[in-house]
Amino acid sequence: MKPESKFWLEVKKNIPEISFTRLESWASAGVPDLLCYNEKGKFFTIELKVTKSKKLVFSPHQIAFHVRHPHNTFVLTKSPGPCAVRLYEGSMILELKARGVVLEPRATGFEDIKKILVNVT
Repeated sequence: MKPESKFWLEVKKNIPEISFTRLESWASAGVPDLLCYNEKGKFFTIELKVTKSKKLVFSPHQIAFHVRHPHNTFVLTKSPGPCAVRLYEGSMILELKARGVVLEPRATGFEDIKKILVNVT
C-alpha cells in the first residue's frame, strides 16, 4: 500500500466526525484528494501529502487549484518526527511549497486538527 493510502486510512480512523469522499485525481488534474463535509453542513477539501523529509512536492495543477480556491481548502501533511501530522490552509500553498513542513501549521496532531475541521464554516 502506498504511503498516501496508508495516511488516508489513518485520517479516516482518527477523524470520524467528518464525512470524507476520496476523489480520483485522474478525473481532473489538481483537484484535492478528499472532499469533506462536517456536521455544520460545510464542505471543504483536503490535499494529502506524505514526505520523508521537510520538502513537499506539488504539481502546478495542485498549486493552481489552491490559489484559485483559497477558502475552505487544506493541505494535511505527514512527515517523520514529532508533530508528524500537520494541517495547513490551502491559501498557504506557495509558501508551503517553498518552505516545506518547517512552515508554522494551523494545527498539529489529530486532536487539534479535528477541532479545526469540525468547525469549518
